[in-house]
Amino acid sequence: MYETLLIPYDGSKEARKGAEHGIELAATLGATVHALYVIDLPGAPRTLSLRDDEETMREEYRTYGEEVTGEVCQMAEASGVDCVSAIKTGKPSEEIVDYADEEGMDAIVLGSAYQGKFKAILGSTSDKVVRTSTVPVITTRMQFDE
Repeated sequence: MYETLLIPYDGSKEARKGAEHGIELAATLGATVHALYVIDLPGAPRTLSLRDDEETMREEYRTYGEEVTGEVCQMAEASGVDCVSAIKTGKPSEEIVDYADEEGMDAIVLGSAYQGKFKAILGSTSDKVVRTSTVPVITTRMQFDE
């Protein structure tokens, strides 16, 4: 059924819930997971001071991305699941969908924030991924008390 699952991860509670579900699913199916962190830098045009510090900012984001994707891979390893980590730069929803297409993922598993009873059911990134992905997307939504 699913041999490779993409787990987008930014270190948030919502993302952790999605990662836990994705790893549990992968363990059950004997699938491999890909942990993806997307560096989302401020949009252009950038001020001169931001451009001067952009390389430092990129390095800090990359270091953080390595930490959080490493966290997913440690969780996967503890469950006997193979894990590949990747870091991309760009708009998160687009990079997630592009990575899934380019790497031939069978499904995307991600968490979604609680938006309240009368707001959107899914968060903005997860909503865009669901609407634009060509592969199945499995979401786990945070509850109010989580």
